[in-house]
Amino acid sequence: MNKIANKQIICDVLMEHAKDDKDVVVLCSDSRGSSSMTPFADNFPAQFVETGIAEQNLVSIAAGMAACGKKPYVASPACFLSTRSMEQGKVDVAYSHTNVKLIGVSGGVSYGALGMTHHSAQDIATMGSIPGMRVYLPSDRHQTRKLTEALLADTDPAYIRTGRNPVEDVYEEGNVPFEMDKATVVCDGTDITIIACGEMVLAAKQAAQLLAAEGISARVLDMYCIKPLDEAAIVKAAQETKAIITIEEHGPIGGLAGLVAQVVMTSHPVKMAMMTLPDAPCVAGKSQEIFDHYGLNAAGIVAKAKELV
Repeated sequence: MNKIANKQIICDVLMEHAKDDKDVVVLCSDSRGSSSMTPFADNFPAQFVETGIAEQNLVSIAAGMAACGKKPYVASPACFLSTRSMEQGKVDVAYSHTNVKLIGVSGGVSYGALGMTHHSAQDIATMGSIPGMRVYLPSDRHQTRKLTEALLADTDPAYIRTGRNPVEDVYEEGNVPFEMDKATVVCDGTDITIIACGEMVLAAKQAAQLLAAEGISARVLDMYCIKPLDEAAIVKAAQETKAIITIEEHGPIGGLAGLVAQVVMTSHPVKMAMMTLPDAPCVAGKSQEIFDHYGLNAAGIVAKAKELV
């Protein structure tokens, strides 16, 4: 079982680059521990900024540093970063087109028992609605490394959501298919397509294996790139399979489901099912307990697939 969280991989990659590039800086809102950025702060104190619990200032300071030529990476809990500082993300980062990467850590329901105040089941909707803001939800540590490397190479604003705890690998080390802003085909199939993002990709992969044992061929798309959305992959799936299921650790409004449905509706309508968290405060508990409660797991996907095919 993997013991390295996606957020730790981001820190590792940033540290590797910060050795030679003094413009790489990290900013935290009293969150260096929860965002796994303590090693960066300890090793590169001159390239680290601590704002305290002030998420709005955090993002604006990062935008100012970017305007001066720095490459700021903001790490803060997703539940606060995507709501308290949405205006700063909209104006200072996206509208001003500053090279700021916003890293929302402990996203979705990964704060578990802390409940509604700390869950971020609306961040795809909030950050994705901002013109000029890209949105990414990597599925495992290997894809997270690829994505972080790619983001270091560009100068456009982005929001990246990661969970709190380590997750099982979707991909094998040394064999990680990755193309920037293109969905990854985890496995191919002809009967049904499962489109997932973030931690739900593993459940989708597991469901495809269970469905194969029952004679149902499932294609799994890892749609880590929520915005820009890989519309071509969605259209291809609609044309080549009989139905589409979307699954995400997000509420039903403004997330992956709605984005995929818009593409399907206007290009090649097929039967669809959308698996999301409810449009209500989620129950409290460990991530997997919450997923199981709402059927956001391999068994739930299998049951939904059987209804469609």
